[in-house]
Amino acid sequence: MKFFALFIYRPVATILLSVAITLCGILGFRMLPVAPLPQVDFPVIMVSASLPGASPETMASSVATPLERSLGRIAGVSEMTSSSSLGSTRIILQLI
Repeated sequence: MKFFALFIYRPVATILLSVAITLCGILGFRMLPVAPLPQVDFPVIMVSASLPGASPETMASSVATPLERSLGRIAGVSEMTSSSSLGSTRIILQLI
């Protein structure tokens, strides 16, 4: 109980100690050598296909969909996005 009695009978010292510990914590936190958002480069594969004169709907249904099914079987694919436009389609795979 003597340990706690020190803090009870000396409130000014207790407050000063609390402020000092808080300031040391803030200073230590600011000096941490950790980046808040580290640079990470994910491996990416981009597949392009073209069919001159085809509409975007045709490109999506007859070209992009079969390619997406085939590419979706690759191990390690975390994300797949595709976009089709007049005569071309683009599929982007992001790997783990």
